[in-house]
Amino acid sequence: MLKRKYLWWDQLSKDEILEDVKECDIAILPIGAIEQHGPHCPCGSDAYNAKGLAERIAEKTGAMLLPLMQYGAHPYHHWYMPGNLPLSYETHIGLLCDIIRAASFTGYKKFFILSAHGQLSTTMVAVHKLGLEGFFTLSCHWYDLLRDNQTVLSTPMVHADEAETSLALYMYPEYVDMSKAVDDGGEPLVSREFVSLPGMSPKPGQMFYFEGTMARPEYKELETGVIGWATRATTEKGEQIVTQAVDYISKIIEDVKFRYPVGVVPPVK
Repeated sequence: MLKRKYLWWDQLSKDEILEDVKECDIAILPIGAIEQHGPHCPCGSDAYNAKGLAERIAEKTGAMLLPLMQYGAHPYHHWYMPGNLPLSYETHIGLLCDIIRAASFTGYKKFFILSAHGQLSTTMVAVHKLGLEGFFTLSCHWYDLLRDNQTVLSTPMVHADEAETSLALYMYPEYVDMSKAVDDGGEPLVSREFVSLPGMSPKPGQMFYFEGTMARPEYKELETGVIGWATRATTEKGEQIVTQAVDYISKIIEDVKFRYPVGVVPPVK
């Protein structure tokens, strides 16, 4: 449970952080992106999603929240789209590694990268680079951990769609204008039967959606910026998705706390 007075590292003094790490030496780095989310949602949706999820997880587990990374690394097909502010892959990997290294100087020994944006191309590289240095680092993209498979949602998650709009309606409705929500999308460069979508359990014969250049450039193909069914979003769906994701991630963190008490470094190296 949370014992410090504020959730975020940047809200605390040095002495308060040094006291907190004696209680829990797990730190969460929430990472989002600045990216257009159609005519109805803000360009900061991914960052707001990471922030909202991380705060709920910290309240349950007591893990420290490292300052939110709003800028993200983007798949190639997101580049050049108006509203997007992508970082290069090298820059993003470097930032992830540097932030975690720096937090270790204050005594934090276990790290969790919580992503609300499709940036496996950098998070996977970063955790393995850190592993070579002996850092215990887990990472997840909340929707892949959730694997909804249409239990809450009626459609697969893609972008600015039923899933992401539902989260927005639940966590930051003041920035959402559902009167502008549309259903839209584009065709991939290979048959959809060969591609597993975000948050879905892959079927035999399917490639992971980041395993190739399977998507058309968004700036050429997307008139609205939406891929999916935004009009099906509801606040109630958002609450269910958030609750489930927070519960799953909190269970992982509690397992790490049980296996490796404060001060114990997992034997990564």
